[in-house]
Amino acid sequence: MHLFKDHTRFAAGFGGAMLSIVAAGQALAQDLPFLGEPHNGGLNFQTPATSIMAETQWIDNFVLYIIGAITLLVCVLLAWVIIFHNRRANPVPARFSHNAPIEIAWTILPIFILIAIGSFTVPALFRSQVMPEADVTIKVTGYQWYWGYEYVDHNVEFASYMLERDELAEFGYEDRHYLLATDSQVVVPVGQNVVMQVTGADVIHSWTIPAFGVKQDAVPGRLAQLWFNVDEPGIYFGQCSELCGQAHSFMPIVVRAVPQEDYIAWLEEQGAENMAAYTGEAAIELAAND
Repeated sequence: MHLFKDHTRFAAGFGGAMLSIVAAGQALAQDLPFLGEPHNGGLNFQTPATSIMAETQWIDNFVLYIIGAITLLVCVLLAWVIIFHNRRANPVPARFSHNAPIEIAWTILPIFILIAIGSFTVPALFRSQVMPEADVTIKVTGYQWYWGYEYVDHNVEFASYMLERDELAEFGYEDRHYLLATDSQVVVPVGQNVVMQVTGADVIHSWTIPAFGVKQDAVPGRLAQLWFNVDEPGIYFGQCSELCGQAHSFMPIVVRAVPQEDYIAWLEEQGAENMAAYTGEAAIELAAND
C-alpha cells in the first residue's frame, strides 16, 4: 500500500505544494474532538452536526413510527384472523365477497399517510438540494484512489491520501482511525455555508460525510454540488461511497471544522489569495483591523 500511495502521489502532480500542506497538517495536532466517526457495533446514525442531518434523522424517526404502527396493526389483524377465524373457532365461514367501507378506508388512509410524510420530506429535500449563498466554496475531485481539493476563491489546492496504520500517531490520530484518517484535512469554518463542487477525474466516486447528512456522486465530466453548515468544531470522517475500483475502501475523507478566526489563520498559512472573497464576520473584522 505504501508503494501504491507513493505512485499515486507522484501522478497527482501537486508536488511541493501538497507536501507543505501535509507538513502543516502534522503541525496541527488533533486538539479538536473526534465527533463524526463510526463506532464498533453501532446501530444508529452518527450524532448530527448540521441542520440537514438533524432534519434527516427526525424524518427517519417519524417514518419509523408510522412503519411501526402499520406493522403492529397488520400483526394484530393477522392474530385476530388466526385466533377467531380458524376452522375450529369458525367452522362455517362467511360468504361475503367484499366490504366497501373497509376498502375505501384502506385506500384513503394511505393517501393521508403519504401526504403527511411528503409534507416533511419534500421541503427537506429542497432545503438540501437548493444551494445557499456560499461563504466557502471548495471543489473536490475524486481520483483512483484519493481526493483532490481546491479552495476556488483562494487558489489553495492539495490532495488527500489515506494514512497507513504506522502513520496515525504521527498525524495525531488513534489506532481506531485506521482506514478513516488522511494526511491532509478539509478545513472549514463553523456556522458558515460551505458549498462543495463535486466531480470525478476517472470513474464515478461519491463524497460522503455521514454526520453532515450529505452524499454526492462525483461523475467525470459533470460538476455537482452539495452544501452544509457545521454546528460544532470538531473532526468528522467520511469515505468514498461509490464502488470505484480495487482501492475503493482506501478513500477516506476528513473534515476539520474550526472557528472562523482559526479558518482565516489556516488560509493565511496556506498562502491563500483573495482573502477579501471570504465573507465571514471574522474576515470582515480582520480587514477592518488592517
